[in-house]
Amino acid sequence: MDRSLYIAMSGAKQTLQAQNSNANNLANMQTTGFKSDLDWFRSRPVTGAGYPTRVYAMIEKPAADFMPGAMQTTGRDLDVAINGEGWIAVQGGDYDSKEAYTRAGDLRITPEGLLKNGAGLQVLGQNGPITIPPAEKVTIGSDGTISIIPMGSGNATTTVQVDRIKLVKPDIKDIEKQGDGLIHTKNGQPLPADADVSLNSGVLEGSNVKGFEAMTEMIELAKNFELQTKVMKSVDENSAASAKLMQIG
Repeated sequence: MDRSLYIAMSGAKQTLQAQNSNANNLANMQTTGFKSDLDWFRSRPVTGAGYPTRVYAMIEKPAADFMPGAMQTTGRDLDVAINGEGWIAVQGGDYDSKEAYTRAGDLRITPEGLLKNGAGLQVLGQNGPITIPPAEKVTIGSDGTISIIPMGSGNATTTVQVDRIKLVKPDIKDIEKQGDGLIHTKNGQPLPADADVSLNSGVLEGSNVKGFEAMTEMIELAKNFELQTKVMKSVDENSAASAKLMQIG
């Protein structure tokens, strides 16, 4: 069978994988703090005995797009957004619950008093997951400090500092987006808190997915897949014609 069939097949397979990644970006256009995945194609020569005469297609995910998304004012006390560079530390959802990082600041307090974001991940403070005691009002300062007016205090001006959200500011080259959608350090070690990171209260950062670009890429990938399938069909037709000629001979 002609080797071009396998070349076209590899191109079609990699195009489908790229389409899946692009579809995931589109599906998260409204996800708070979502960072889109970047993909690119490259060719890989097939090595072996003699000179390489075939090149296969490969898709790689070199990184995620860490550009900030649009800021959306909500006015909600527990909605926060990173001002500039930085990340909010959360307890990851994997089996070992390692420390991870996100820009999603849609925080909420569970009935048990745990501070979590919209994805259900526990927000970390100075000494682990943050717990909020019963309170009449909860406010979050620009430095991540959480203050409350205790329930039944009888004094609306009496505030108590509970904890401080752990905010970090790593170098982009030291972090990566993993399959859980969260940001992790490449060496697997937790990052120290950075006092230079600040928060905006009553604001949420939206997804950084650009809908028009993602839709354009989807159309291009669909055309590429169609082209690869046409090549496979042409190879099959040529193979059938060759077999017919051999029968005549």
